[in-house]
Amino acid sequence: MLALSAFLLVCFGLVAIYSVTLSGEGANWDLLTRQLVAVALGLGLFFGLAFFDYQLLQSYARWLYGFGLLILTAVLIFGSSLRGTKGWFVIGGWSFQPVEVVKIVVIIFLAYYFSRQSRPLNQLKYFIISGLGVLAAFALTILQPDFGSGLILFFLWLGVVLVIGPRWWHLALLLVAGLAVFLLAWNFAFAPYQKDRIRTFLDPAADPLGAGYNVSQSMIAIGAGGWTGQGLSLGSQSQLRFLPEAQTDFVFAVIAEELGLLGVLLLLGLWSLIFWRLFVIARRCHDDFSLFLILGIILLFLIHLLMNIGMNLGLAPVTGITLPLVSYGGSSLIFMLGAIGIAESVRLRN
Repeated sequence: MLALSAFLLVCFGLVAIYSVTLSGEGANWDLLTRQLVAVALGLGLFFGLAFFDYQLLQSYARWLYGFGLLILTAVLIFGSSLRGTKGWFVIGGWSFQPVEVVKIVVIIFLAYYFSRQSRPLNQLKYFIISGLGVLAAFALTILQPDFGSGLILFFLWLGVVLVIGPRWWHLALLLVAGLAVFLLAWNFAFAPYQKDRIRTFLDPAADPLGAGYNVSQSMIAIGAGGWTGQGLSLGSQSQLRFLPEAQTDFVFAVIAEELGLLGVLLLLGLWSLIFWRLFVIARRCHDDFSLFLILGIILLFLIHLLMNIGMNLGLAPVTGITLPLVSYGGSSLIFMLGAIGIAESVRLRN
């Protein structure tokens, strides 16, 4: 059920990308072709990790963590800039975003670290040490600057900490530290367009034809969908290209406009099945490492889902976060399928 739901979501995304491909005077099949290649690679990674013993990830966790920091450092030196972010390796016309690997690496790191500590786990020293480990990856990501992916890494750590159950004064310290990091990032790391996105989120009407244009068009598209939608490839916002980044950041708006509320409910229904199956796997885990692995995968999907849908509805700042398994983007799709493969490995061996 888990793998089937994920595969259906991938098909959902291919249909949406196909629809966006038809917009304009001449159809450009390059996006769809590249996404199909990513699907093939992602399925290969899924099956490889599903039949791989997940316990071996625990043995290589420190090496994987070091590798993650290495590629984040390398991309700052040797990477290419796309959409204002120096976070891509481009080889032969194909791009690869290493932070997508690091998201999985951070999950493995947190599972490894907390599974090796003595009880109780809600000790401040554990939170600080694990937080410093994630902070290194967070800082390298913000320097690209990739605010959205940096938030994903932070919320992965925060979600694990909240599930463990911190004391109230731990949360107070976290709030102060979070404000300090945000102020440092605002003054030294955020690009001007990222600051504009945050200002637009706080006041959407401030610049409706500039920084707020994307969100305005997204909300118009969602509202135009009604119950049953305008029909596949018939949405005015996406087909007439009023909606920017329709295949990536705002693919949810495309689905809502063309397939309506029924299409959105189907999309969310598939995600509900995935979360249900992951919770079932978590309940059957026999060791802390596998439990924290599944918890991290749940958080990864949930954070991506809430942030992407939130920015489509104007409830979160536009940060370039994809709709997992649906949006166009090879790196994201491949490693999201890899995360599903890890979950299947845990299920098979528990």
